Amino acid sequence: MTLTGLPPLVSGRTRLLILGSFPGAASLAAQQYYGHPKNHFWRILQAIFHSSPLPAGSDSYQKRSYWLLARQLGVWDVYASCEREGSLDSSIRQPVVNDFAQLKRLCPRLEAIAHNGGESFKHSRHTSLSGLPVYKFPSTSPANASWSFERKLVAWREVFEKHGLND
Repeated sequence: MTLTGLPPLVSGRTRLLILGSFPGAASLAAQQYYGHPKNHFWRILQAIFHSSPLPAGSDSYQKRSYWLLARQLGVWDVYASCEREGSLDSSIRQPVVNDFAQLKRLCPRLEAIAHNGGESFKHSRHTSLSGLPVYKFPSTSPANASWSFERKLVAWREVFEKHGLND
């Protein structure tokens, strides 16, 4: 069965675009980026922007999305669709890459792209065509257990600081 990814979560103010590979089963079911409760994505962003707490509540994803966009960040995936059983990147089959040519139109202030994990970074050749700096972040997935939260945070924070995107 072919799965369809989520639309880009970006704005005209987005300066750093974070690209995952493809939403996991929990994220697709919830129609939310990084919807798995053990994924470190939102926790890492909270640590980087520690003086601006992430909103909580029943509609917290919508509030988190606005929070993310207000920090000039964006989120998308390298794959628009694929076939996959479960949530592991290693199970992805028949992927279709998103149309990155539209990034300049969607995000006129875009100054860098960061790939969240190795599967996403495999497609850095597509994103490097933009002429922008491209970074590889350690995956925030719970499957990336070889990296501690603290080690992931250091790697992510370095890029955010380089682009003036932190508290």
